[in-house]
Amino acid sequence: MPAGVDLLIVGGGPAGSTAAAYAAAAGLEVAVADARAFPRDKTCGDGLTPRALAELDRLGLAGAVTGRVVNRGLRLHGFGGSVTAPWPAGGAFPATGSAMPRAEFDRLLLDHAAAAGARILDGHEVVDLVRPSLRRVSHALLRGPDGEVRRVAVDRLLVADGVRSPVGRLLGRVWHRDHVFGVAARSYCATGRAEEWIHSHLELTDAEGRTLPGYGWIFPLGADGGGGQRVNLGCGALATAGRPARANVKKLLRHYAGRVRAEWGLGEPERVTSALLPMGGAVSGVAGVNWALIGDAAALVNPLNGEGIDYAMESARLAVHRMLAAPGDPDGLTHAWPALLREHYGESFSLARRLAGLLTRPGFLPAAGPLTLGAPWAGPLMGAAARLMGNLVTEADRDLVARTWRAAGRLSAAAESRPPWA
Repeated sequence: MPAGVDLLIVGGGPAGSTAAAYAAAAGLEVAVADARAFPRDKTCGDGLTPRALAELDRLGLAGAVTGRVVNRGLRLHGFGGSVTAPWPAGGAFPATGSAMPRAEFDRLLLDHAAAAGARILDGHEVVDLVRPSLRRVSHALLRGPDGEVRRVAVDRLLVADGVRSPVGRLLGRVWHRDHVFGVAARSYCATGRAEEWIHSHLELTDAEGRTLPGYGWIFPLGADGGGGQRVNLGCGALATAGRPARANVKKLLRHYAGRVRAEWGLGEPERVTSALLPMGGAVSGVAGVNWALIGDAAALVNPLNGEGIDYAMESARLAVHRMLAAPGDPDGLTHAWPALLREHYGESFSLARRLAGLLTRPGFLPAAGPLTLGAPWAGPLMGAAARLMGNLVTEADRDLVARTWRAAGRLSAAAESRPPWA
């Protein structure tokens, strides 16, 4: 246990490990503390979009995942139709995606951070912080596997401890549940089917036949080592504080698995877990002078599909670069970090959470669904939707879909009573 570090990162998931790799490569003395010992599991769909692969490529790790399994895009089902939507080619991102179980993926990234020079303190929980002022942290108190609590001086702090973010709450993070959030469950299933497409069922029904605002997913994970294949199968439902999800998502997952079992030759769902997902920047209190929240802790999750790995890695890179860019700024990250998040994601998150919020309104999805997948124009419409769900629109794109999305995002952000991260 070091007496002090230049940067303490709380959480060893994609956001924390990516930040550690960049900071250590820049010459900082970095420690990564995670309450759990690795390898450890994490409730997740395990999908890696082309945008996530672009971040992995920056770290030199893309080949480690694409060498095992590659997917070509989405196959969307529901409301009487099915559409194949390949990942777009020729843009800023690769035209392929991948998937890797989080126990393996997070270990890959954490090992990369260690190789870059970061000190890994897995099994060490941050139980308290010393704050000489409301906006600054000077020390962290860490409880190790032996139960002893030790005090570590920190010059800077990045919080990447996941959706519930206990350290974020110590710092004053508030989750605003009047905005849309997700409730999701995940499992692993054996299958005899080799597949190069992600499958999403947008007409998600429960055992009583009610259509729920959400979707079911099947992410192919490649060979299982025993001659078969395996998939990550799960489902997620959208909710707000005023319109809660009226479903047990673990039961919903098993019902969904039953619907697709014959088609996929599925075994029984195993290792079923569930989680709540703050989305779309619906948190406030994400930064102080020398600290910031990144990844899921900052609600950097796409409200349209629950994707967060690409945002986690991007926000880690942005946060480290911002910390290094203005070391003498007396205001530090207090206002600069939420402003930077809004600059990069604010308009798209504002629009995405409005659209996701519409889905939670009773009757909206059964009425709108047949006008999408079940309509003659389903192909181009859902191709555009897949691009938006995969976070594959950039500021440099000048096509009609990109211009329309950005214009609608600007209008949505201008009408916000509480912008993301405010």
